[in-house]
Amino acid sequence: MKNSMRPYVLALSGASAQQIGIRALKYLLLNDRKVHLVLSKGAYEVWQSENNTKIPVDSDKQEAYWRNLLNIDKGILTCHKWNNQSACIASGSYKTKGMLIVPCSMGLVGRIASGSALDLIERTADVHIKEGRKIVISPREMPWSLIHLRNLTLLAEAGVKIAPPIPAWYTKPESIDDIINFIVARLFDSFDEDFLPEKRWKGT
Repeated sequence: MKNSMRPYVLALSGASAQQIGIRALKYLLLNDRKVHLVLSKGAYEVWQSENNTKIPVDSDKQEAYWRNLLNIDKGILTCHKWNNQSACIASGSYKTKGMLIVPCSMGLVGRIASGSALDLIERTADVHIKEGRKIVISPREMPWSLIHLRNLTLLAEAGVKIAPPIPAWYTKPESIDDIINFIVARLFDSFDEDFLPEKRWKGT
């Protein structure tokens, strides 16, 4: 059973491209994974701005919201509020398979790089770094300033994998959905997950 595997932490920060994070959630649940989901306070605002929808803050109501939106009853989903520092994922003693932050704002990049842990996402990222666990961030903003590059370098030196959401054209995408699916599949390559193997490059 896939549910016997260690859980993932999936975090969405307050940057545009929330759809990529939610597609990551979809594939995790479709593949019967355990997921701890955290949205930053800003992510709720971005989601409402871009999708004209208010996401419930209550954990149980939010789980029901995502399952209804994605029409998925597989996997195990636990939703956490952004400021719940007593959540299990805030402790290094709670074992996980890894953490993915997508989209990741440059503000969040800077706070993680400085060792700040003022909310649950920052604390959980700090835990994964100090415990030497896999953590992948997908910074979406552009262009990157020298400050951004230095912060990203600090994180890379600390073991964080930097994976910006850059599409490829060899898959001959026909829709935005195709592009998002490719990006999500590549993000999970870092966790040895083989999502959407049919979209891989097989040579000329």
